[in-house]
Amino acid sequence: MLYADRAHAGDALADALRSYAARSDVVVLALPRGGVPVAYRVAEALDAPLDVFLVRKLGFPGSEEYAMGAIASGGVRVLNEPVLDRCGIPEAVVETVARREGLELERREKSYRGGLPPLEVRAKTVIVVDDGLATGFSMRAAVMALRALGPRKVVVAVPVGPRETVATLRRFADEVVCPATPEPFLAVGNFYENFEQTSDRDVIDLLSRARRREPAAEIAGREP
Repeated sequence: MLYADRAHAGDALADALRSYAARSDVVVLALPRGGVPVAYRVAEALDAPLDVFLVRKLGFPGSEEYAMGAIASGGVRVLNEPVLDRCGIPEAVVETVARREGLELERREKSYRGGLPPLEVRAKTVIVVDDGLATGFSMRAAVMALRALGPRKVVVAVPVGPRETVATLRRFADEVVCPATPEPFLAVGNFYENFEQTSDRDVIDLLSRARRREPAAEIAGREP
């Protein structure tokens, strides 16, 4: 095991990101749900504001753990075209899954923020955090969606991931920080002693705690 739990992973990741500490231009965005406990510790250590950025994996029907793509806030969709072609997945199936996941994405947007607008990321350095990488499609969708919002720099930060996925993401993000790239790599959960599911309530509570320590200037900087 590399990490005891997501909080431990967040501390390790924060250490790798210490060059971004105490900078007014830095925003930390977490991919819910598992990325939020990791990102909370990162944002706390860097003294940076924390928010969520919603991404939903498009799982293969009957084998949802395998990604055929992902969608993100702002209507961005990233598809694993080679796999779709090889498996002969009809477009109608992709659309059905995308619609279902889109509804869940919208529900979470409303639930997690409690009506608050997202943090402003234009001209900011945005650190996007998850609890690990597998295929990387969810993170790719997040990076592509964020680009449309005009950040100065997009940094992908994860505690663990396969070397090939990390290398691929470096073509999309300005920087990828991943302290551990063990091989063979079978699943993110294999590298945690405690990998219990993060609940919606956990996400809401951590975001609330982060806002209570958030500088007033950053709250004022939220999009209207």
